[in-house]
Amino acid sequence: MPHCTKCGSEIPANAQFCSKCGQPQAGAGWQPAPPAVRSGMSETTAAILSYVLGWVTGIIFFLIDKRPYVRFHAAQSIVTFGGLHVLRLLIAGAFGLGWWSWGGFGPRYGHWGGLGAGLLLLILIGITGFILWIVCMIKAAQGVRFMVPIAGEIAENLAGQST
Repeated sequence: MPHCTKCGSEIPANAQFCSKCGQPQAGAGWQPAPPAVRSGMSETTAAILSYVLGWVTGIIFFLIDKRPYVRFHAAQSIVTFGGLHVLRLLIAGAFGLGWWSWGGFGPRYGHWGGLGAGLLLLILIGITGFILWIVCMIKAAQGVRFMVPIAGEIAENLAGQST
């Protein structure tokens, strides 16, 4: 017969606690707690927070929270805002680096027009990203599984929830 790990009293083989001192026992009926698979907050709160800092919080919640609803929104945050971030970097690099490497603003090169078009594209992408950010957070708060076009399908596959 097994004994208590604290007081040494005899206890039944499947006892979870000692009947004399109350010490938890590692008997046959005892099972360790399952590993943490959530962030400790409600699904809607976690889904909203996965959008707060764009793709950065998306990655954090994708890694720490395994609930399907939260994983989808975290993956969508990564794909949508990570994609927009990369797109902005490419456009800024194409217009900024192109201007720098071509040697100046002379009329022969016509860089003012390219610079203006690049800034316009960056502004439009910024406004689009801001609107998507607000819409995604509102839909996550409402408990709706809103899918951003193109990015939503990629996020669904990333989260492992293909329909």
